[in-house]
Amino acid sequence: MSTTARTPEPVTPEAPAPLERPLLTQQWLDLAFLHWAVAPDDVAGLLPDGTLPDALGGVTYVGLVAFRMHRVGWLGSPGVPYLGTFPETNVRLYSVDAHGRRGVVFRSMDAARLVPVLMGRTGFRLPYLWSRMAVRADDDVITYTSSRRWPGPRGAYSRIVVRRGEPVVEATELEHFLTARWGMHNTFFGDTGYLPNEHPRWPLHRAELVTCEENLLAAAGIPADLGAPVSVYSPGVPVRLGRPARPAGIATP
Repeated sequence: MSTTARTPEPVTPEAPAPLERPLLTQQWLDLAFLHWAVAPDDVAGLLPDGTLPDALGGVTYVGLVAFRMHRVGWLGSPGVPYLGTFPETNVRLYSVDAHGRRGVVFRSMDAARLVPVLMGRTGFRLPYLWSRMAVRADDDVITYTSSRRWPGPRGAYSRIVVRRGEPVVEATELEHFLTARWGMHNTFFGDTGYLPNEHPRWPLHRAELVTCEENLLAAAGIPADLGAPVSVYSPGVPVRLGRPARPAGIATP
């Protein structure tokens, strides 16, 4: 039965609870976070049942996050150096469930290794897509490229170039809202679930967006003409992911 959502939990720079028995371990490295503000009603239909857009100041956000996945490991095993290490670029939205848990919803997850793509699609029902990808660093300039191979739409691509700036001494409310996300909402085998994660506080840097050429947002069903994004960079964090838990339903207002 659907219920109304309670007040969302506070945004905290550290995970609200430790994970005693992680399902997965990995590192997220060299992250470029790009975000566009959108009206919640414009993306509400793209979220899974039981969730609503999470908003700050009356708007929610679309994220394009490019990074390097490093050494994915299962059930405490050592991370895999080849199959568990690859570039990834995600289109994501921001969600909240009836328990007040804030999370992200992935609309697409381009990755450069076919085996992890197949495992993510079949094991977690995540929208992983196989792409040609690269991450290159030239001093403080980092370039991320992606060209989709399977299952499509073929021709979906991105080229993001950021210049890393000074470390962020005190993150803004918006920067915490967009990066301090301690779980994801996804449809697991026909029912919406919540998969928690934990990691140290994000080390953030100011980032100048040099280039952003992409059609990944349109391919993911995101409305066009979003204007200029806000951007931030992180060298990365080690991450632990838990097991999916089912959230209670949310009645649409």
